[in-house]
Amino acid sequence: MVRKNNRVKSTNDLELKDRLVAINRVTKVTKGGRAFSFAAIVVVGNEDGVIGWGLGKANEVTAAIAKGVEAAKKNLVRVPVHNGTIPHEQSAKFGGSRIFLKPASEGTGVKAGGAMRAVLESAGIKDVLAKSKGSSNPHNLVKATIEALSEMRSPQEIAKNRGISVEKVFKG
Repeated sequence: MVRKNNRVKSTNDLELKDRLVAINRVTKVTKGGRAFSFAAIVVVGNEDGVIGWGLGKANEVTAAIAKGVEAAKKNLVRVPVHNGTIPHEQSAKFGGSRIFLKPASEGTGVKAGGAMRAVLESAGIKDVLAKSKGSSNPHNLVKATIEALSEMRSPQEIAKNRGISVEKVFKG
């Protein structure tokens, strides 16, 4: 469940870049033959902690991608990025997909597979270790990754809740 305080209300001042995660060709068999349509899952992000995903369906690939981008812009979440990585370990589950994210030291890069990589890079995360378990369905992987990122808490948020300085959060 995405936390409500992480939602991004306005996209006016954001420079969002879209990234295609997967295209699925759907065939409907009718008495007149086969009718093809396309479903595209798209991730948008500003590479500075704002991320969203959308699903577009249309009879042409380009129209499906455009619809996916519009849907993703309505579905933005702010995630904490700390020194190019994530603040702490996090796991999440969506459908049959289970994912695990772990912070990595500088220079490690994004060690993640297809759908998770698109989400993490769009969020602006440069160094992270990620593992997907269970289903590799890109729809569920994208949703689980965004859920895990939205549940993360920044060091500033933890310090504020505890009533201490940010430096004390890192010392334990």
